[in-house]
Amino acid sequence: MRLEGIRKEYAEVEAVAGIDLEIGAGEFFSMLGPSGSGKTTTLRMIAGFERPTQGRILLDGRDVTALAPFDRDVNTVFQDYALFPHMTVAENVAYGLVVRRVAADERRRRVDEALRMVRLSDHHRRRPSQLSGGQRQRVALARALVNRPRVLLLDEPLGALDLKLREEMQIELKAIQQQVGITFVYVTHDQEEALTMSDRLAVFNAGRIEQIGTPADVYEHPTSTFVASFVGTSNLLTGDAARAVIGSDGIFTVRPEKIRIADRAADAAVGEIAVDGTIREVVYIGPDTRYIVSLDSGGELVVTRQNLETSSMEALATQGRPVRLLWQRRHVLSLARSEDAVGETEEEETTP
Repeated sequence: MRLEGIRKEYAEVEAVAGIDLEIGAGEFFSMLGPSGSGKTTTLRMIAGFERPTQGRILLDGRDVTALAPFDRDVNTVFQDYALFPHMTVAENVAYGLVVRRVAADERRRRVDEALRMVRLSDHHRRRPSQLSGGQRQRVALARALVNRPRVLLLDEPLGALDLKLREEMQIELKAIQQQVGITFVYVTHDQEEALTMSDRLAVFNAGRIEQIGTPADVYEHPTSTFVASFVGTSNLLTGDAARAVIGSDGIFTVRPEKIRIADRAADAAVGEIAVDGTIREVVYIGPDTRYIVSLDSGGELVVTRQNLETSSMEALATQGRPVRLLWQRRHVLSLARSEDAVGETEEEETTP
């Protein structure tokens, strides 16, 4: 699938500002960004629900820009499931096949296959009201997969689920995608979802794509201040702080987990940067603790440490302690400054 120079305008608002994007067959590709960044508008244009102001959309080499949604070999899964409450699970899944006038025997076979794929083989006769949120989401997924689309579009499908179920469904979605081999295009504002499931992802900001790459590449090597701050927690060093800590002008970042905390007397190893400061605040979050350190040279750095042998009381007791922060110079990245993000538009994201 390829997007060429796609632009979308609503009156005076440019929701998508001319993007080029290629997604490989069988790839799990995520579009990640905050509300108003253009990701959902882009998905809706791929689905055919919106017409681009400019540019072309090609599916398997075929220009589908002007085609209606039902003439494209794509299906969409939404956050609200959109199941028919008066139908059983099997009838919901079979609905698209009925519309396409698929023979009854073939319908039953494909419905059974789809429900088995999402682990709901024994739920054929239940109604949506008798299912949990996670089960309803699986039914919506089965209904989309039963038509065997070339591309499956997923618009924040896990947003209504609680944290534990959402984490379980992330693993299941990726497993299902690998099993069926269909291209998944997944929209989310949740960085963990994108990092967990994607083969590649695009980070959207202000209607543009800031960076495209594998999850590891985008996280470990952000190319702009926006990507560094939106994908994970990151420390940005600029101005006097950059000159004092890094030794040069510019915008630099280092991830909190790359920094280690030591006593003031600790010596820096070969290739390490050392900077002194005082722990201003301690945030205990179970498996990890976040330390906010005020630097003697000005500015602050956030440091994250795993609580391998540290209790909450021990972690909280370090507040106010003078420390030395050390990290490898190779973990410092130079960044480009991002453009300011535009505000959220009425036509853009419709879910919180």
